[in-house]
Amino acid sequence: MVKEADHVPDTMQTPDVPPPTPAKDQFQEELVIRPLHSGDIYASFQFRTMWDTDFLRGSKVSHYRLFPKSLGQVISKFSVRELHISFTQGYWRTMQWGQPFLPSPPGAELWVWFQDTVTDVDGAWKELTNVLSGIFCASLNFIDSTNTVQPSASFKPLGLGNVTDQRFLRYAVLPREIVCTENLTPWKKLLPCGSKAGLAVLMKSEKLFHSSFHSQALHFRPVCQDWKCKSTVWELRQTLNVVFDLHTSGQGKREWSLFKMFSRTLTEACPLASSSKVYVDVTDNPQGELFELSPTTPLLSQAVVLGDRRTYSVYDLTNQATFGQTRSLNMLLRWRAAESAPPHHDARYVAGYGLQTGEIHTLMYNNHPYRAFPVLLLDTVPWYLRLYIHTLTVTSKGRDNKPSYIHYQPSKDRLRPHLLEMLVQLPPNSVTEVTMQFERALLKWTEYTPDPNHGFYVGSSVISALVPSVVAMDTNSTRECPLFSSFFPCKEESSYFMRVYTEPLLVNLPTPDFSMPYNVICLTCTVVAVGYGSLYNLLTRTFQVEEPSPGLAKRLANIIRRLRGVPLL
Repeated sequence: MVKEADHVPDTMQTPDVPPPTPAKDQFQEELVIRPLHSGDIYASFQFRTMWDTDFLRGSKVSHYRLFPKSLGQVISKFSVRELHISFTQGYWRTMQWGQPFLPSPPGAELWVWFQDTVTDVDGAWKELTNVLSGIFCASLNFIDSTNTVQPSASFKPLGLGNVTDQRFLRYAVLPREIVCTENLTPWKKLLPCGSKAGLAVLMKSEKLFHSSFHSQALHFRPVCQDWKCKSTVWELRQTLNVVFDLHTSGQGKREWSLFKMFSRTLTEACPLASSSKVYVDVTDNPQGELFELSPTTPLLSQAVVLGDRRTYSVYDLTNQATFGQTRSLNMLLRWRAAESAPPHHDARYVAGYGLQTGEIHTLMYNNHPYRAFPVLLLDTVPWYLRLYIHTLTVTSKGRDNKPSYIHYQPSKDRLRPHLLEMLVQLPPNSVTEVTMQFERALLKWTEYTPDPNHGFYVGSSVISALVPSVVAMDTNSTRECPLFSSFFPCKEESSYFMRVYTEPLLVNLPTPDFSMPYNVICLTCTVVAVGYGSLYNLLTRTFQVEEPSPGLAKRLANIIRRLRGVPLL
């Protein structure tokens, strides 16, 4: 049980004291473990590499210390200002698990801000996706104009700079991308210590992929170097989120440890890391009545995460006393869960019958009892689902809810998808439903996938919201705080930014009977083989009359007559 007497003051509420000047390049690593309300456990890895260089002014970067060279050369070549990429297997169940630290849709997601010096953004985007496809061993080379959009309001820069020209922004998602070990291995190689030391030794593939949810992401952006923000450095944030299911793991009881989750324990921090810590969320367990944590640690820390003040037990891996006499750290949790509802979650599904028309329903929930807040909905629909934009309806509590902003870009067959963005105000304690009808198009037979009866995927909707905060948010982004609580910039003390992804849709299209061409080919080949083959044999074969061979008695008589010198019979 954690001692409250050794509580560390909240770092989010300290006065503005200038921190020490940071080093040129830095590397930090964190692991956050949070028991979920469903009885599962959520583990989030955070790795941050700070790169102090200025490659945008034409200076060639030839020395890489902590920042991965393979990624640095790509960013320098294509003049990338911000890069955000994620690979996710599974769907985040908001009602059972709450809100994640960094959300991501199922499949692969990529959005990039280019520098304003790039003249051919589409060409740079195409080359960049091909290069990233090779780096991460993924199918990003399938990103083209048919699944790329240019959002007008949903994806603002997360780093420094007031870039508002949407011409330099590109966004794409591949909902059918399968995440496997081939994607995890190159992702781990980008870390300064790889998977040889530090928290990365826990990333065992057979354990990570035997889970209910797995997401790995990479974020590159410019941030402030010091508290006065007089200079800029480049931040590379690598995150890996995984949810271990209580039942699929085969344990059958509410008891977790590092060894049971990852089949390994921690023995040392990464030698190149300036900070290496493990956080365990003990907010709902002040006296140990909900779960028991061992070994205990006297170090506690508080941080404002997703609009709520959370308390964490901290294990500092740079301190050798953390590992004890066994020189190994294996935390054990025995607990029971409590129920609570997240302030905002969403759902999406397809309605209708038949294979001609249908209807897309998007549900947005506001569980706050008395406060309304705005959300920005982004929908990207493939061109083969022809939307009837005049059927768009938005209702809340049985009444029409008129959006204050709508941006719609129609699709072009085989060139670009539909793009719909709108700003909607969600009333308190309500469910807002957005519906829109569509018609299924007929594809060419060469455009169908190898398994057309499985269906065609439609990417997740993206909902960006400013959710009311329980405590006052800190608007100073340069203050020292845990990595998992400082990714999205905050500009208001009364609310915090949240991005939620809905489920991807699986839509059936009119599919021809692909067995008919096979039957026609078989029948045609049979006719050709039998008919033409017989005719060819009749035309080219030569016929000869063969005389019947004499009997045995006649042949013996001829032999005797030949010996006697008389004519043969």
